[in-house]
Amino acid sequence: MHIESPKKTVNKNKEEVFSFLTDLKNFEKLMPESIDKFEILDEDTFLFALNGMPQIVLKRKEQIPHERVVLGAASEKLPFTLSAQIDEIDASSSEVTLSFEGEFNAMMAMMIKNPITNFIGTLSDNLSKM
Repeated sequence: MHIESPKKTVNKNKEEVFSFLTDLKNFEKLMPESIDKFEILDEDTFLFALNGMPQIVLKRKEQIPHERVVLGAASEKLPFTLSAQIDEIDASSSEVTLSFEGEFNAMMAMMIKNPITNFIGTLSDNLSKM
């Protein structure tokens, strides 16, 4: 399953956006208002829970300086990645696209598609306000 946010303009250069996204504690600022729990586990891992949803643990999987940050599920039960692609517009602004990639059976995909689409949209909207 592939879900991608619309491209969002961020009024920061790509180095600043990359720096913001690689500091995992900043993800708390991007979370929806319905966040129930957020905790940094180590320099590469954090967990969060939204109201009525199970906890999700994300681990930094890859980072390409000033271009891309990839987080992935720490658990192999539901393997997925959340990626941020950072493209420079000019010296003071960037464009960021968030994408979710996961392998789920058809029933699971049907159940989680809307909530994940909304979640990615919220992260993207909040990132554009940073």
